[in-house]
Amino acid sequence: MASSCDIKTDNLAAVLHGKLDIRLEKIAVPELEKNEVLLSMGSVGICGSDLKYWTEGKCGIFTLGQPMVMGHEGSGTVVKVGQGVRTLNIGDRVAIEPGVPCRKCALCKNGRYNLCKSIFFCATPPDDGNLCMYYKHPADFCFRLPGNISLDEGALLEPLAVAIYSCRRGNVRLGTKVLVCGSGPVGILTMLVAKQIGASKVLITDIDDNRLQVARQMGADLTLKVTSNDPMCLADQVEVIMEGQPEVSIECSGADISYATAIHATYPGGCVVTVARYKNSGGIPLNIAATKEIDIKGIFRYANCYPAALDFVNNSGVDLKPLITHHFDLQDTIDAFEAARSRDARAVKVMIHCNK
Repeated sequence: MASSCDIKTDNLAAVLHGKLDIRLEKIAVPELEKNEVLLSMGSVGICGSDLKYWTEGKCGIFTLGQPMVMGHEGSGTVVKVGQGVRTLNIGDRVAIEPGVPCRKCALCKNGRYNLCKSIFFCATPPDDGNLCMYYKHPADFCFRLPGNISLDEGALLEPLAVAIYSCRRGNVRLGTKVLVCGSGPVGILTMLVAKQIGASKVLITDIDDNRLQVARQMGADLTLKVTSNDPMCLADQVEVIMEGQPEVSIECSGADISYATAIHATYPGGCVVTVARYKNSGGIPLNIAATKEIDIKGIFRYANCYPAALDFVNNSGVDLKPLITHHFDLQDTIDAFEAARSRDARAVKVMIHCNK
């Protein structure tokens, strides 16, 4: 039998209809199926992919084809428990892993469920996200938050999972020199994870002074402001600043010049991890990568990283809250998106609160 507490009938949601067209609309409170919980959404962060859907109507290989509820970096409180749920109770605060695979295919059974062809992922067309008042999700993809972890930090587990997976894919380990291209939230989190693993030096780059300052405040060993359009020149700067070439470069900016810089900068036999999606302008020096035997590894979200992300927030001693620079209510979602894309707003992570 399902159990629940009092639930309002209104369910306000931020729905993307097209380029620069987000509308606040009332949608139905979802009905629970077996093994699902209903969540009163608390905090939802704005991701770079959200901005791309909003400004361009697409992100990578995915294109908006119909109205879609936004949001995938979320946390909330359980207000209703569906049949079969044994791990969560009403009142539990949880972080939401937004990708739910089929659990049956070979990829799922081999642990690479992020590559499942039937995966549901919040706010990736055509799947609705969780930027709303009430949202349902399978209980086994909800992670209970300890009392000392806020809902804001719970929402940060999603980009933190990306950072953890990126370091795993790059085989970052004790003593590794790491280059991180891009000082957005994922870039800064990747820097923090790499340092926690034991990287000997981490250099992080960006074109924005404010984001580099935040990276330094949060513990970056070295920073580089990108002022050149020549990737070979930038690679030389990286080598000088790091006193050697990085064995692992992790590209988090989505700028084609950063991909080229990473290939030129990385030590022969090293690895370049492609986190952000590049624009494919034709300037990626693949022959250089081949000649240097550099492994180029893609990532698609993450798999089996939420437990590690939760442990990082709970036990690493690293305070992630300074990443959150702006707070908005759900009713002010459009203002939140405007702030997230504005250089003048000096935003790093913008958080939207759905329960006010």
